[in-house]
Amino acid sequence: MSHFSTIKTQLKEKTPLIKALDTLGYLVNLEEKFVKGYKGKFTAVDISLDLPQNTKVGFKWNEMSKSYELVTDLDLWRFDLPVERFISKVTQMYAYQTIISKTAEDGYQIVE
Repeated sequence: MSHFSTIKTQLKEKTPLIKALDTLGYLVNLEEKFVKGYKGKFTAVDISLDLPQNTKVGFKWNEMSKSYELVTDLDLWRFDLPVERFISKVTQMYAYQTIISKTAEDGYQIVE
């Protein structure tokens, strides 16, 4: 039997998370506030996206940890990239986006 899994992350800010997902080429959906899983069951999320191979994931804010958690039905994970590698890539791009944003706020000019 399938169920939703929640995976803790260190992603604490919405804007760099969305920019990271966008930069990695994932289509972020801020309007759809749910992820569909096994037998059509739904769970609420703050940010949802569809990965390749019809894999549905979302990020949900956890008030206790003050961070976003990845929410998905791992039994329905069909994306070629394993979930651990997906989280690693998102976290790496999130860190990059956070650094770019903070340095620009401090008045530094970014040259790439």
